[in-house]
Amino acid sequence: MQSHDNLHLDAALRRRLELRAEAAGMSTEECLQQAVRQFLNRSGGGHSLYISAPINALLEGIYREDTTIEDILRRGDFGLGTFNDLDGEMLVLDGVVYQMRSDGRAYQVDKEVRTPFASVSFFSPDTSEGIEHPLSYQALQNLLDRMLPSPNMIYAIRMEGRFSYVRTRSVPKQDCYRPLVEVAREQPEFEYQDTDGVLVGFWTPDFMGALSVPGYHLHFLDADLASGGHLLECETERMTVSLQHLPRLEVGLPVTLDYLTADFTRNVSQDLEEAEK
Repeated sequence: MQSHDNLHLDAALRRRLELRAEAAGMSTEECLQQAVRQFLNRSGGGHSLYISAPINALLEGIYREDTTIEDILRRGDFGLGTFNDLDGEMLVLDGVVYQMRSDGRAYQVDKEVRTPFASVSFFSPDTSEGIEHPLSYQALQNLLDRMLPSPNMIYAIRMEGRFSYVRTRSVPKQDCYRPLVEVAREQPEFEYQDTDGVLVGFWTPDFMGALSVPGYHLHFLDADLASGGHLLECETERMTVSLQHLPRLEVGLPVTLDYLTADFTRNVSQDLEEAEK
């Protein structure tokens, strides 16, 4: 690709490009390439969700794959997942990948880090709505239910604002082959009061339960980019809810020996519900 130095970018746009590249740990040329891929994805007939590996592999204790963060960022600038050895929760926001470890703290990660499961898309909301009154977690889910045109499609969800209460968890680093449902029973939990932050995640139809977490799957990051985790519960004071319909799906199938020789015939829906809730 032609270097961005040879392109006619105004000073403000060039500065935004440089700041985003710096935050993401990329060169400005890599950041520009990502922006072009995002544009082509949009103009090519619709956005898509990329899932790096079926969630069933994670549930059966396969916690190591060869997919790098660099690979993930080629597929999207928004999403969630985890890291090899189940080492914390992943949140991808504006092209930057955060790792929320078992201490509840958030860390930016290098692009060479690997993941056994990630779901990402290029985020460009179809609709946004400001909510100026408090909501319980159940009321927030009810609101989202009304905003989704159909439960049979995939949606990217970003909710940003003020929270009166947030409860999260982040699983500690693990050895492979221990089922995820057992690990989740020992997960450390964290509570936050009166904080600003953002929720990032997806709505996935029930029939996709072998590929991704069905229903709402959300990760939290505070406004200081310092702490967060997998959302268990929240109460909001005010927030902006942004939704994006994703009509296309792409799934990676790993070629590691563990994945190729695994038995995925077991019904893991009950395990998934327990592990995620």
